[in-house]
Amino acid sequence: MTGSKPAPFTADDYRARMERAARAAADAGLAGLLVAPGPDLVWLTGYAPTAITERLTLLVLAPGQDPALVVPTLEAPDAAHAAGAPALTLHDWTDGKDPYATAAALLDAGGRFGISDNAWAMHLLGLQKALPGTSYASLSDALPMLRAVKDAAELELLAAAGAAADATFEEIRNVAFGGRRESEVGADLAALLRRFGHEQVDFTIVASGPNGAHPHHEVGDRVIERGDMVVLDFGGLKNGYGSDTSRTVHVGEPTDEERRVHDLVREAQEAGFRAVRPGVACQEVDRAARAVIADAGYGEYFIHRTGHGIGVTTHEPPYMIEGEQQPLVPGMCFSVEPGVYLPGRFGARIEDIVTVTETGGRRLNDTTREMVIVD
Repeated sequence: MTGSKPAPFTADDYRARMERAARAAADAGLAGLLVAPGPDLVWLTGYAPTAITERLTLLVLAPGQDPALVVPTLEAPDAAHAAGAPALTLHDWTDGKDPYATAAALLDAGGRFGISDNAWAMHLLGLQKALPGTSYASLSDALPMLRAVKDAAELELLAAAGAAADATFEEIRNVAFGGRRESEVGADLAALLRRFGHEQVDFTIVASGPNGAHPHHEVGDRVIERGDMVVLDFGGLKNGYGSDTSRTVHVGEPTDEERRVHDLVREAQEAGFRAVRPGVACQEVDRAARAVIADAGYGEYFIHRTGHGIGVTTHEPPYMIEGEQQPLVPGMCFSVEPGVYLPGRFGARIEDIVTVTETGGRRLNDTTREMVIVD
């Protein structure tokens, strides 16, 4: 089940994104944005260098200025074939020349710029040396919501990725767990994600028994035993957009306490989901889920935020966490994933990706949230 390939984004799509980003920079009081290779560059231009090296590649976006991509001459042909290339101007530089002089010619010599979090320090220092009057702010601080609101085509891609993750869970619940290593079940998850169309698998957490008390345990050599709770959390990229879902299964019949904790997490996840609606602060989603767990006496065992954004990466803003007052906006997509983790014993987590609609929220994962018994 891979489905038909979606229509690719066009140069007009990338042009609109770059214009939107330049406007957001101006609204934030910035002279422009400087975007290094990575998720932001792919989202804005469709260009992903085949190798990220010490040679400077930099997208320059500024209000009232045509988008420009500074790129090494030997990589210019690839950049020219990117889907967004018709919407920007290439400025190439050859080995032996100063790439920062090429970039400096495109910048306001006294401006403050937002710059990619993943920009190399050597490149930032090179720009500062070329233009001592400039200053910089990380994009995560200056424009944390740059990619947060998805358009209809992006929502369709996220929904398809979610459906592929759901199909993966429906298959994995039928495989043998007892007597196998966590790493073996993790390999099954990765193979299934790829079978259902993922080109990239980012994580396959299989946390059995006491390992379930560690939210990011991933996989190990522990042999899964009858009587174990097993936290499954897996995802990656399908057609460039992320999936991320968690379900907790049990090998054989659970104890009353295990069932009670799982039901509590399910109730908390439902409460977090029902808190989603336009205009509500992100922290209210966290508060709604956390209150259910705290009221039942397990508050100290819910040890992480309730959710994170998702898009061209599996973790990005916005974050559902206390103190985040960013209001929810239709088109935002994020996880709702409360959990309870009892040290040395077991853990439980249930996670769906949710998108904000005009009236509330819509889940992009829809496998059962009841406890699943596996062999």
